[in-house]
Amino acid sequence: MLLSLAGVLLSVIVLGYIAVGSRPGQHTRLVRGAKLLRNAIIVTYAVLLGLNLWCVLADPGELLEDVVALLTLVATGAWGLVVTKRRIPIAVRARRRKILAVGAHPDDLELACGGTLAKLVDAGHEVRGLVMSSGEVGGNSSTRPEEARQGASFLGLSDMRVLNFPDTRLETVGNDMVAAIESAMTEFAPDVIFTHSAHDQHQDHYAVHQATLRAARAHHSILCFESPSVTRDFDPSVFVDIDGYVDVKVEAVLTHRNQAGKPYMTPQRVRAMAAFRGAQAKNSNAEAFEPVRLLGSAIGDL
Repeated sequence: MLLSLAGVLLSVIVLGYIAVGSRPGQHTRLVRGAKLLRNAIIVTYAVLLGLNLWCVLADPGELLEDVVALLTLVATGAWGLVVTKRRIPIAVRARRRKILAVGAHPDDLELACGGTLAKLVDAGHEVRGLVMSSGEVGGNSSTRPEEARQGASFLGLSDMRVLNFPDTRLETVGNDMVAAIESAMTEFAPDVIFTHSAHDQHQDHYAVHQATLRAARAHHSILCFESPSVTRDFDPSVFVDIDGYVDVKVEAVLTHRNQAGKPYMTPQRVRAMAAFRGAQAKNSNAEAFEPVRLLGSAIGDL
């Protein structure tokens, strides 16, 4: 009876921790294939909880109680080992750097460089996001900024600011965007700046690229990321290994539920692009960047 009660307690603790006892997104953020693992663990402990309750209420005999208790302990050890083995390896860097990522719309950063930003955060660097519009033309302006903040929080960004410049007409407020980026740079003093490429057919992306280059005209390290709308002229020469972070990127993109119908927002497309750039970099998965200029000591080993 005591072993069965202990099994009930252990099962309840595990299920409670997974359901409500940890930060939202923590499991899917730190472990490879976390959603599938999470569901499997929930099923395992739901069954074990039922078996242990049956032993308590029906009293089937000491032998069966011992078997169920042993199964509970073995499952706990086995799942603990599996989760430990599937944790994303993190290489913490000695020098802490600051990274500012500048995008045009609420989902741009997650789509273009979500894996890189998460990897930088895990390595001990501070990352902030600055988005120029609430995306009111392409979606719901009342929900998209909050989705951007949720995505940034999941990736681990220390700050995400969504400004209210006019969606699809950012070229008309170039000077205002320059001032906003300059203000963010003065406040944060980033070591590296990420932004859109000049080789992008979306007028807002190109406008943000130009505004960033003007604002960062005296900055030494600017990398241009790859949006779904880049042209064939996009020619990356910097690749960041995001093996282990593809699931993280997918989950961050999926926080933008208002854009769920767009074909480039699907997990399949995100994974395919990571694999394509990984093949170019002679690796499994990668994100690609065009350097405007890049001081090696500013970004370190990614």
